[in-house]
Amino acid sequence: MTAAVFNHEGPWTEEDYLALGETQQRVELFDGSLHVTPAPTPRHQRISRRLGNILEAASGAAGLELLEAVNVRLRPGRIPIPDLVITGPIDFDELNVEAGDVRLVCEIISPSNASTDKVLKMHYYAAAGIGWYLLVEQETGALRLYRRQGGHYVEAAAAKRGEVLELTEPVRATIRPEELLS
Repeated sequence: MTAAVFNHEGPWTEEDYLALGETQQRVELFDGSLHVTPAPTPRHQRISRRLGNILEAASGAAGLELLEAVNVRLRPGRIPIPDLVITGPIDFDELNVEAGDVRLVCEIISPSNASTDKVLKMHYYAAAGIGWYLLVEQETGALRLYRRQGGHYVEAAAAKRGEVLELTEPVRATIRPEELLS
C-alpha cells in the first residue's frame, strides 16, 4: 500500500481508494484526500469488542445488524471507517455500506484522533443523515449519545463511570462505562 499512496497524483477518487484493497492501516477517504491511521491500540479494540457485544445482542433483538470497521459511503468521495455501526438490512458482499442504511455510528476516541471524531466525522455523519452518533472516550469510558436534529447532532444522553447510558433508539441497550474499561 505504501507505494500506491506515494505514487498517486492528484485527488483520490472512490475507484482509486477502493483499488487499494485491504490494508494494515485504517485508510479513509474524505473529499479526494486519504486519512491514514495505524491499527487501533489493544485498549481501543477491547472497548470496541465489549461495546460490540452489548450492541450486537440489542441489534439482533431489533432485527438490525452490528458491524465493526466497515466502509460507510456518506456520499460520493466520502468514505470513513467507523468503529461500530448498526444498520438495517444490507448486502454483505458490497464494499461499502450506504449511509442511508446506517441507524447508529460509534467512534471510540483516541487522543490522536479526538478532533477528527468530535468535529469532522460528527459533521459528516450528520450531513449524511445518520440518526444517532455514539462517542466513547477511550481513556475514561465516558459515553455521549447524540441524536440528529436538522442537519446537526444534539446531545441526547451522557454517562461516565458509575452511571448508566440507556439507549432506546435505534436499539434498546444498557451500557455501563466501567464494563467497557475493566
